Amino acid sequence: MSGAVPTFMTPAGFLGFGFGQPDIDTGQAAVCLAGLPFDLGTTDRAGARGGPGAVRLASRMLIDGAHPNTRRRPDHTVFRDIGDFRIALGDIAASLALIEAQAARCPHLIAIGGDHTVTLPLLRALAARTGPVGLIHFDAHVDTWPESFGQKYCHSSVFFHALNERLVDPARMVQIGIRSPVDPAVWDWTLAQGVRVINAEEVHEQGPRTVAEIIRATVGTGPTYLSFDIDAIDPGQAPGTGTPEIGGLLTWQVLSILRRLDDIAFVGMDVVEVCPACDVSEITALAAATVVWEYLCRLSPTAPP
Repeated sequence: MSGAVPTFMTPAGFLGFGFGQPDIDTGQAAVCLAGLPFDLGTTDRAGARGGPGAVRLASRMLIDGAHPNTRRRPDHTVFRDIGDFRIALGDIAASLALIEAQAARCPHLIAIGGDHTVTLPLLRALAARTGPVGLIHFDAHVDTWPESFGQKYCHSSVFFHALNERLVDPARMVQIGIRSPVDPAVWDWTLAQGVRVINAEEVHEQGPRTVAEIIRATVGTGPTYLSFDIDAIDPGQAPGTGTPEIGGLLTWQVLSILRRLDDIAFVGMDVVEVCPACDVSEITALAAATVVWEYLCRLSPTAPP
């Protein structure tokens, strides 16, 4: 991409690659990237429906070079941006069904949300192919509430359902960055399932190297999914999210952890909860875009000459 056009003239797709055709490219591209402009499951500030566009726009900042550690860089042979998934306007259940059906056509999917509710249909589609997967979940919240305000399916209940539906293997599930207030019954239920929780304070005290070792020991060598809620990052560095919580991870900690997970058998990932209306100077969207870029660089088969 370097030298082609100025950054500000980059096309609309992620990293400047144009949109593909969902009905064609989902069967042809080894890795598909899709936007999920859905935020009906939010319980605080709405606006995550604008996340896919904001993250794609911020990804322009990542087009002009290779990874500083591995010298790898994503290109059109690695992934195809297939645009945004369809949703059913105003209907949570119908939207989840639509998302699951579209995700089922993607052999390896990178999803940009949208609120965290969208991870449930993504895991349903994935588990139908692989069985229960390991899960690496970055978040400020456990998201294992059985419901919120009478709503069964929402962004705070996604992993309650994923665990109950056996989409995720609880013995291979680890949550990183947890720090929000939580009902003691929800907390106890989560731990009773066998989920490993690394709260934000532990990350700060133990450091990325130790945290990465815990993650790798927990998920092992089986197929593993990465779900990254942007509110895992401290709101001082990622203000553009619907439910911010102070005391979060710093972006350097996130990158340091992710770069130590190179041997994980990832089978898909999402970045969710970017709310551009609450963002400042695109820093939240850029953080989300960089998480996706790190994942894509990892999938790049070889470093360029």
